[in-house]
Amino acid sequence: MPGSSLSTEAVQQWAEAFEQLHQRFAPHFKRVETRQRAQAYWRGLLSSIERKNGWQIAEQVGDATPYGIQHLLGRSVWEADAVRDELRAYIVEHLGHPSAVLVLDETGFLKKGTQSVGVQRQYSGTAGRVENCQIGVFLNYAAPAGYTFLDRELYLPQSWTDEPERCRQAGVPLTVEFATKPQLARQMLERALADEVPHAWVTGDEVYGRNPGLRQWLEEQREAYVLAVSVQESIDIGAGVSRADAVAATLSASAWTRLSCGEGSKGPRRYDWARVEESDPTVPAGWRRWLLLRRRVSDPTDLAYYRVFAPVSTTLAEMVSVTGTRWTIETGFQTAKGEVGLDDYEVRSWTGWYRHITLALVAQAFLTITRAQGVQQASKKGASNALSNPSMTAFKRQRGLNSLSPCPKSGDC
Repeated sequence: MPGSSLSTEAVQQWAEAFEQLHQRFAPHFKRVETRQRAQAYWRGLLSSIERKNGWQIAEQVGDATPYGIQHLLGRSVWEADAVRDELRAYIVEHLGHPSAVLVLDETGFLKKGTQSVGVQRQYSGTAGRVENCQIGVFLNYAAPAGYTFLDRELYLPQSWTDEPERCRQAGVPLTVEFATKPQLARQMLERALADEVPHAWVTGDEVYGRNPGLRQWLEEQREAYVLAVSVQESIDIGAGVSRADAVAATLSASAWTRLSCGEGSKGPRRYDWARVEESDPTVPAGWRRWLLLRRRVSDPTDLAYYRVFAPVSTTLAEMVSVTGTRWTIETGFQTAKGEVGLDDYEVRSWTGWYRHITLALVAQAFLTITRAQGVQQASKKGASNALSNPSMTAFKRQRGLNSLSPCPKSGDC
């Protein structure tokens, strides 16, 4: 919720935007009580309380107990998937852009015990080690105006799907079968494509890049991608099949180009980059596959590898730019956990997990869209001030800039 330091106008705008959010999603909660609970839950998730669990949210919204919150997440009648579909439409309406990137990644939710659906000892990138946790696979939408989550799926390990009674007790639908993380990723991508979500690329880490089935499916859809792969990835470059690191060893100094893949906390994230076209007569006309290589400037032995599928006219700079969008989902996890309580839930069931996660993603999207609108409004005001300020207008003319245009990518403003 807005802090007391905000202007009265800003607070009013925020309140109006929140009411519009509620009105948009209200039809998915048929009962008045459920609609009110959902609105209160969003208020709690968007509040400044440190932890967004049932007791804390209940106290924040004025309830004596968390029973109403628990009812919303467990027993009330509404469909999390319908809210997810509305979320996707909401994001596209406000952030949709043809150059956007769909970003795949997973995150861990540390848990105690064995009853939380999908929990087991498994590797969590969040913790950087094997932990007792749940794993959620997410699809992020990275657009010029902002980035936020489009979709989510819970990874259900075989230790769960092999035990039907355990799944029944956790409320897992009978139709749910074991699916790998790349298979869950494909399900989310299929939904985005079916809904014609505007985008230009798909990207993800090795979990998705080393899966030939996912890559083949993307190519069949003519979906351009940049997917990370391991050093052991086999590449056909015409002279035979070689490992990615062996291909890197054959490159001359002139093959590398220093480029930034985006802004980091300490400025541009510059690396040396090279690409090698793959030899494969089965590639569709007008498309190509490449091995993309990234080398750390301070340590030339530190390399990363990517498979790329894209139109033949794609430049190295475009590929590099796409790799840089992967950080958006990592930042998204941090902000969603820190700002809207993505990982603060205390539910154990399948239904509870999907409901909390979906409502948290709506809250995250609301923050992203509200901030993007604020930046846009500030930009318009700044442009207006510049037009009325002769010295600023003269400065821009001197620099060869249109007074209403953004700063060029060369960074000279």
